[in-house]
Amino acid sequence: MSSPPAQGARLVVIGAGAVGVTIALHLRRLGHDVTLLSSDAPGSENATSYGNAGWLSPGSVVPISMPGMWKKVPGYLLDAQGPLRLRPSSLPHIWLWLLRFVACGATRARARAIASALRPFLAGAADRHAALAAEAGVPELIQRKGLLIVYPDEAAYKADAFGWQLRRENGVRWNTLDRAALEAVCPGLSPRYGFAAQLPDGAHCADPGGYVAALATLARAQGVHFADGHVGGFVLEAGQVRGVRSSGRVVACDSIIVAAGMGARALGRMLGDSVPLVSERGYHVQVPDLAEEPPLPVMMSDLKFGITPMRGGMRAAGQVEFAPAGAPPDWRRARILLDCLRDGLPLVKIGGFSTVRHWMGNRPSTPDCLPVIGPSPSTRGVFYATGHGHLGLVSAPWTAELIGRMIGGDTVPEAAPYDPARFLRFRL
Repeated sequence: MSSPPAQGARLVVIGAGAVGVTIALHLRRLGHDVTLLSSDAPGSENATSYGNAGWLSPGSVVPISMPGMWKKVPGYLLDAQGPLRLRPSSLPHIWLWLLRFVACGATRARARAIASALRPFLAGAADRHAALAAEAGVPELIQRKGLLIVYPDEAAYKADAFGWQLRRENGVRWNTLDRAALEAVCPGLSPRYGFAAQLPDGAHCADPGGYVAALATLARAQGVHFADGHVGGFVLEAGQVRGVRSSGRVVACDSIIVAAGMGARALGRMLGDSVPLVSERGYHVQVPDLAEEPPLPVMMSDLKFGITPMRGGMRAAGQVEFAPAGAPPDWRRARILLDCLRDGLPLVKIGGFSTVRHWMGNRPSTPDCLPVIGPSPSTRGVFYATGHGHLGLVSAPWTAELIGRMIGGDTVPEAAPYDPARFLRFRL
């Protein structure tokens, strides 16, 4: 519905996570007058991108919702220790979302469509991030060492055949390793893992929070304005956005880009749009000052968590918990991660829970496993860039390119799967 602003237009980007900061930087380079509005500092602990596992993986095309998932939902409700947790108290609030979520990947054709739509965000992501990090003066934060996905044995790997088929269909390269080869690449892994897939094109960010902060510093140096405050409403004239009300003032604009993560749901409601996001909560624990740690990121396929060497220690991240965004953290999820870490790396000395850093973030997830990127169906001058789930960091550069083209008035047919209008009749 949005009409493109002229070059040099006044644009407000709402949200200072990885997606919002990257969009603001890109739009400024296109010649626009850009203000980045957020109540949190870029790279701060409150941002979901801060606690990201840091993976920049082309292999992440495989959606969470896959054929046969509906059979597992009862188990998720009952298993408090499992890798995917549904709080029973949240069901009244998300059951419609959950039904659509399970249905979106219920057939192989549907899962293939999702994987194909995710591919552009992931293919070449390591190159895009490496270029941004170098320009921001932190090239060391993008590490191109590849990634490992480990399995108990070759039979377990073959049982995951459809996921690997989706990766192959979307251009992902990998080679397989037996136990001897795996031990050479990543010594110290538990003997329970006897087989692995190595993704040579994978990379990781060694400090997601620091990286986003560095990009924000670069954006400021290039002329992006930063404003601190909560969004309280919008100034609309004849169906066109003209300003953002924030902390007792109005920030005038020609267009806005809503990149506020979970906050986009409430902001969309203010604007008359349905942005049906549910919090796909993720947890991490970070162990500092380890004498030995894996030289590259490793995903334990059976335990559904990954470990990543970070600038501040080794981070174990994972666990999916569907719960209301405002509900208190369930730190049992982080304790489970610590137990998994001990199981996966039995030779590494890891202290108790009180000795490690633990964190929880609300990943904004849609019921069809695809982000919401594009113009508002109800208000001119409004664009959305949210709903990336666990792929926000890796997806940020390509999202920024799409938004830049849309703001410039280009037709962007490849963005059709992410169109906000697909949720016109779906409200939570």
